[in-house]
Amino acid sequence: MHILVLDTIHGGRDLAWHLEQGAHHVDTVDVYRGREGIGADTAARKSYDLVVAPVHLDPDHPLLGGSTRRISHHDAVRMILGDRAPRPMVEVTGAQGKTTTAHALASVLPGPGVLHTSTGTWLLPERQLLWQRSITPASVLDAAFAARCRDRWLVAEESLGVSGAGNLAVLTSGKDYRVAAGKKSAFAEKLASVRVSPRLLVAPGVVPDHPSFFSADAAVQREGELCRYRWKGIRGSFTSPLFATQAYGTALTLAAAAACELGVDPAGLGQFTALPGRLSVAQEGTVTIIDDANSGTTLATTLEAAGYARRLTGNPALTLIIGEEQRTVCEGFPDADVQEAIRRIRPAQVILVGKEGDYPQVGRIRDALVRAKASTHQGSIVIAVKTWR
Repeated sequence: MHILVLDTIHGGRDLAWHLEQGAHHVDTVDVYRGREGIGADTAARKSYDLVVAPVHLDPDHPLLGGSTRRISHHDAVRMILGDRAPRPMVEVTGAQGKTTTAHALASVLPGPGVLHTSTGTWLLPERQLLWQRSITPASVLDAAFAARCRDRWLVAEESLGVSGAGNLAVLTSGKDYRVAAGKKSAFAEKLASVRVSPRLLVAPGVVPDHPSFFSADAAVQREGELCRYRWKGIRGSFTSPLFATQAYGTALTLAAAAACELGVDPAGLGQFTALPGRLSVAQEGTVTIIDDANSGTTLATTLEAAGYARRLTGNPALTLIIGEEQRTVCEGFPDADVQEAIRRIRPAQVILVGKEGDYPQVGRIRDALVRAKASTHQGSIVIAVKTWR
């Protein structure tokens, strides 16, 4: 086929390479910068059998018009993998909790595996880093082939949906935001993508249109720090202090349900610890540092991090590092939410990262932390910055 792949900087280049290995003739267009592939005007004058476009591209882009069949980057991944996907393969998507859920599930799966998340692509249990890349759909391909050639399972975090190539998809959140020049619902795009997955696990409260889905709370029940599970002949319980936070509570619940679905006892989740940048805790002298700087940081997670810090220390004194270090995260951290977080938390001190306002401002998290440590002598420091890490 003669295929046009749009958006080289969010995985299109990789998709094109894999499609060319399948004997297709492929053109690419760098729709955002115009630096790679052919020009949009040139592509518009050519005829194609298929157009591959990311779900976040403006639907009114000129190259998306006409009658040529279109598929998403997620669909292209499924097409390229075909029957070569590793087994089991679990795909994790959602507005929040993807990384934590993927790590938690991978921590209890037996045997050798590959874990692909925004923290990197790892061989497990060796904990060997293969590479550090984005979680665009296209990046799943190399992770899948790495797992396949080594006869390993794969747990893969993906942005804005799943490919459907896995045997289980996990939707971690019903939260929504706008994409594609504000013309599409991110949640609707995720729901559309998971419809092709043979089996779907969803967070409590999410009700998708899917012929074979189940909610995590059908398999798992929580009471404080205690988690009980009973699903597909697997039953037991474990306790975790991380259930005190909503973010980890949902992620551990999903991981436990997914493990049961895969025939694995999730009791080992009782030993799972917080990930760096996701409510991880460090102690420096008399000051407790809560690090919640990641791509999923929001008003809600910031409020939770502050509450968590005060519960741990028993001290209301709190320095809040808040903002947005990079502007490449889809939904951003709106100024109104930043101000609302400050108003509701009432910190003793505020340091803004990457935003302008009435408080001291720095460009990077590390600089903010240096300033915070120098001026905070009791209580806690909470880092709540939207960033890729």
